[in-house]
Amino acid sequence: MADLIPLARAHCLPRHGHDHRLTDASIRELLPQLPGWELTEQGHALSRTFTFPDYYRTMSFVNALAHVANAENHHPDLSVHYDRCVVRWSTHDVGGLSENDFICAAKADALAG
Repeated sequence: MADLIPLARAHCLPRHGHDHRLTDASIRELLPQLPGWELTEQGHALSRTFTFPDYYRTMSFVNALAHVANAENHHPDLSVHYDRCVVRWSTHDVGGLSENDFICAAKADALAG
């Protein structure tokens, strides 16, 4: 899917089982499309810290991201602070990263714009 349309315009699909876990080669191919994101947890998660000038803008981002996550039925782990939010994506049902994590990371980037 990512080869056909930009990640931020793609939509998540149900991903269950290790067959849907991305290979290291697929991750290396997709990661350059997400500047600022890094692999964490031995390559099983994507993380990025988004910074904002104040609490109101941080919470606006968090609320917008919650809306996107609900619409995509794919939910991140968040660590929310006064002027930043750490976003972590991983697909528990596949035991690592799936294409959904990259799609939602791109959507988070678009929100932070």
